[in-house]
Amino acid sequence: MLPDFLRPLILSGPSGVGKSTLLQRLFAEYPDKFGFSVSHTTRDPRPGEVDGKQYHFVTVDKFQELIKQGAFIEHAQFSGNFYGTSFQTVREVEKQGRRCILDIEAQGVRQIKATSLNPVYCFISPPTMASLRERLKGRGTETEASVAKRLATALREIEYAKEPAVHDYVIVNDDLDRAYILFKQLALGEKIPTDVLPKLDD
Repeated sequence: MLPDFLRPLILSGPSGVGKSTLLQRLFAEYPDKFGFSVSHTTRDPRPGEVDGKQYHFVTVDKFQELIKQGAFIEHAQFSGNFYGTSFQTVREVEKQGRRCILDIEAQGVRQIKATSLNPVYCFISPPTMASLRERLKGRGTETEASVAKRLATALREIEYAKEPAVHDYVIVNDDLDRAYILFKQLALGEKIPTDVLPKLDD
């Protein structure tokens, strides 16, 4: 069995909560300790995204073919696009002696819990829904309709996160520096105080 500091780390949380920023800071500080599991997706690349780095960008037909081959640990449909994590990408990171970090939607977390992966689960939460709404609008890449859809999805993800024993740790991203310190400690295999999910009534 892998020690905690090498067990895959599952990072989940609503779109726009700051997961990518936390990962970028971690990888910049520790370029040799971690490896990111590059997911497959059928969505179009955003400006600056490179195939094979942020995602493996594939067609719907190719994605469906990979599902039939049993290539994915988990896969989900989100905002009209497919996303999936392959066994191969996780193995490639482990072969390098690095801790594999996976950025996964709530649907995928449910699927991974049915596998033998045995990861550590960490949920990144927004402090309020209002703050999440502002972050999504601030991207400049979302329409009003897509913001509304992502917020509805976020509510479902947070409700799932509130269920007992779903996640090992919760980090509320109310302050990026504070959230990063906790995330870094967790990624390095240290025990951290887990935050309490905020009430998101606004």
